[in-house]
Amino acid sequence: MRLDDFRRLVQRLVAEVPREYLEGVVAVDVSAKTVPHPVHGDVYTLGECIPLEWSGPGAELQSRVVLYHGSFAALARRGAFDWRAEAWETLVHELRHHLEWRANSDALAAYDWAADENFKRRAGRPFDPAFYRAGEAVARGVYRVDDDVFIELGRRARPGAEAEFVWHGRRYRTAPLPPATRAGAFLTVRGLAEPPPGDLVLVLPPPPRRALAQLLHLGRPRPPAAAVVTARPLDG
Repeated sequence: MRLDDFRRLVQRLVAEVPREYLEGVVAVDVSAKTVPHPVHGDVYTLGECIPLEWSGPGAELQSRVVLYHGSFAALARRGAFDWRAEAWETLVHELRHHLEWRANSDALAAYDWAADENFKRRAGRPFDPAFYRAGEAVARGVYRVDDDVFIELGRRARPGAEAEFVWHGRRYRTAPLPPATRAGAFLTVRGLAEPPPGDLVLVLPPPPRRALAQLLHLGRPRPPAAAVVTARPLDG
């Protein structure tokens, strides 16, 4: 199904939703993006509920719902695929997220904070090294903040060594890690066969004692190291 046809389909589906379930939803949009699942190779993120702001209690929360046409198309290429049924299921799922956000403004505040810290990271400004854990937990040690995905590496990763990780169902190995690599480092990965819309970042968590010191603001904070690394799939 073409992008414009999919947009029209989604518009028709939105018209079928009872209005009370759309309170606070400022828009239901269709994006051309393809969003691979960080772990599973046969899974794509079909939609997302993006919290925007609220002006008081949780009931005032506003959200934007997005369905990703590229992800639908990627699944459709695998075989029989019911576009309407999948679009309806995705729309209902994301509206349920909106209602959950409205009921839990504390979780929304944590996500907003994570998004702000991630903006600082991308801008090269100082940021809290544990911010990504306030994002969406996709799997054990895997988190998503906006379009960026963060994968925690084991503590054995060190300068000059190679690191292995799984992305979208494939195992990758990095080039030797740069000299700047240390506990608490953020390594942006290049060379993925099917990258996320944003950055894929490998994170070396700080030792528990240092993490506790950062949490309690003990001593002078050490800014996280950042570098870019290339990776190649182990299966060719």
